[in-house]
Amino acid sequence: MKYGLLLATTLFLSTSAIAQQPDPLRPTGRWSANTTGQAETPPMGWNSWNAFGTDIDEEKVFASAKAIVDSGLAAKGYRYVNLDEGWWDHRRSDGRMLVRSDKFPSARTADGATSFRPFTNRLHAMGLKAGLYSDLGRNTCAQAYGPNEPNLPRGTMMEREVGLYGNIDRDIKLYFGDWGFDYIKIDGCGLRAYGASSDLVSSGRYQALEPILSLETVALSNIPAVQAMFGNVKAALDRYNPDGDYVLSLCIWGAANVRAWGKDIGNVSRTSDDITADWGRMLTNFDSAAKRPLYAHPGSWNDPDMLFVGKGDFDAAHLTEARSHFALWAMINAPLLIGSDLRDTPSALMQILGNASLISMNQDPAGNQAVLAFDSDDLQIFVKTLANGEKGVAIFNRSSRPIDANLTSAHLKFRKDAPVRLVDQWTDAAASFSGETVMKVMPRETLVFRARGVRELADGIYLSEIPGSVNPAVDGVTLPQPDPTIHRALAPWGGGSRGVGPRPMYAGWGGAQADATPFGRELQISGQRYAHGLGILANSRMEVRNADFRRLTVTVGVDDSASDARHAVTFEIYGDGRLLGRSAPHTQGTPAQQLSVDIDNVRLIELVARAPGVVNEQLPVSWADAAFHR
Repeated sequence: MKYGLLLATTLFLSTSAIAQQPDPLRPTGRWSANTTGQAETPPMGWNSWNAFGTDIDEEKVFASAKAIVDSGLAAKGYRYVNLDEGWWDHRRSDGRMLVRSDKFPSARTADGATSFRPFTNRLHAMGLKAGLYSDLGRNTCAQAYGPNEPNLPRGTMMEREVGLYGNIDRDIKLYFGDWGFDYIKIDGCGLRAYGASSDLVSSGRYQALEPILSLETVALSNIPAVQAMFGNVKAALDRYNPDGDYVLSLCIWGAANVRAWGKDIGNVSRTSDDITADWGRMLTNFDSAAKRPLYAHPGSWNDPDMLFVGKGDFDAAHLTEARSHFALWAMINAPLLIGSDLRDTPSALMQILGNASLISMNQDPAGNQAVLAFDSDDLQIFVKTLANGEKGVAIFNRSSRPIDANLTSAHLKFRKDAPVRLVDQWTDAAASFSGETVMKVMPRETLVFRARGVRELADGIYLSEIPGSVNPAVDGVTLPQPDPTIHRALAPWGGGSRGVGPRPMYAGWGGAQADATPFGRELQISGQRYAHGLGILANSRMEVRNADFRRLTVTVGVDDSASDARHAVTFEIYGDGRLLGRSAPHTQGTPAQQLSVDIDNVRLIELVARAPGVVNEQLPVSWADAAFHR
């Protein structure tokens, strides 16, 4: 009954909010992606899960913290030390959470209430930050999927309900206001695994909580309810952290279409299921975030899960794979959270984790996730624009054979008649080329460079070069569908090749893209191809931050890939909520139209594509050659 009341209230509030916003395309004049919390750059640190699972204790954590400081990693930005599952003892009858003081003796108090304050004080005294783990439901992932794991919550059924469900305000106040934590990772197994028909419930071990979250099928998730619950967590964090010194990590593994809306609530948003120490699984997790650069910004980052450098396919016997794993996470602005046991991590792997050049790319203040400049199943080239005008370049060989890769000035959006200087981020070796160069990339290798050249746009920049300044506030997706382009690795947690194999499950297909249509095609309007631009569905609104540019130019039209050739789209440009320009109505095949508007002293641009009464997914539109000019 308690669950039904909460869900009904959540749905009522969500429905009411929608009813009060009749036109989601109406310009607001404000940036709507999350900027609260402490994540202007992707968080860096260490998490206990990959190394220890639930078998954690104070000695292991502080040995890892000491290694972070003593190795120099802390000085390079690794500052969060995050406890994952395994810290709970039980929830007291008055609702207070108790710590496993047998594992964390510093938490003991005279009255038996336990407190993590001495633990966080000690980390803070080391110059580090402290992170904690919880779940949106009553119970947790390890309780559901690891019943024989150590350090599970103890006591009666009610005492073992250690998740946030029904306790959001109380728990967040305790964890942040009283105990002094700085980071919280919130899982969603409690909203997924405890249905009335599950063995967990029918056995009498746990109370039923009907699932509102499905990893396998997005249509089975109650997206508004999940959003509302995370919204309540964020509100509590704001209440008990008035200085904004917190990080909120949404860990629902790409479910409930979170790859589209996580940016509006959390600082870090998981785009996939758990990573493992397997090459194929790393590809899955990487792919889930790599094609979402427009959904990551300073304050809200895509999270393909923790680093697994140090184990399995990424151990000291597989340095090529370990370097690729780290470099790819750095290029797409993923949080750099170490998952290895730092007490015995070999020096060769510590050198990878401490690569200052790659860390600086990950932490670059411009906040631009790398954009795909070349894409195939075998080879990919990623390019990211850095705050100083240079480009970061990663050439990734996904295959098992050497590949001669062609890197061109066009990939970098540099002039082909001017020299391009490259500096290898692994070796510091420098080289130059004009127009095009060829590099041999070994199997599973990722070459990474800083590149300096002369921009194609002498007086400005393409919007697709600065995805950290572009927010698809409304991306036009009306029926979330799983993305079929994500690598489908064998499930590492059992099953082998039984059944029909893994199927696409992470919604996001049809989302906004840089330099491509929402479905991964080359931008094309009325037969004319465009190498630069933003692709999105009709009935969409994008927000673009302007940093002292004076003019916006763009070529607009219905993309040739549209399957709807009948309905018309009108393109509108707003500046700080005021209409600056509007196109004529466009149908498929209508010649592209150029728009140019004055944006001097305008802080926020909004790009709106309106098409009443259409199926948005059938009507992709192109903002081709969209660019700022000085």
